[in-house]
Amino acid sequence: MTTSSDIRIYAACLAAYNNGILHGAWVDADQDADSIRGDIAAMLKASPIPDAEEWAIHDHEGFEGLDIAEYEDIDAVARKAEFVADHGKLGAEVASYYGGDLDDAERALEEGYFGEYRTAADFAEEVTENQADIPDNLRYYIDYERMARDMELSGDIFTIETGFEEVHVFGSH
Repeated sequence: MTTSSDIRIYAACLAAYNNGILHGAWVDADQDADSIRGDIAAMLKASPIPDAEEWAIHDHEGFEGLDIAEYEDIDAVARKAEFVADHGKLGAEVASYYGGDLDDAERALEEGYFGEYRTAADFAEEVTENQADIPDNLRYYIDYERMARDMELSGDIFTIETGFEEVHVFGSH
């Protein structure tokens, strides 16, 4: 069984595993739940143990840090895979920020995303300069780092850093 996606799970036959035999298959998780179930059923049918029925997820790849449990519901696996396929690493980081809640993460990405900045201070500077005309003689007295920190501490924004000087800013909701 081959997989075409980078987002996949390794489904292992527990009957074989309990008999000291490693039998399983990498299954493309970026497909509908019924197709995933079909791939797992095909793996179980090919098991060296007759009438194998039980399976578990023994590994996974491409979920960008989203947790996949050993006995994760297949509908949840398919939804997480679709979410990561749509939103990539940033989406997975936002979902982790929300404790794995994909609905809250989706809402934040669609309604609360302000963009990518070099630093949170750059965001604070942009917001401030878009809202007020700052005289040149006062420009150097404004501490945008503290402003950004205060925005985060007050809960007005949260940030996700995905790399060096890659800070994604979201409005809290």
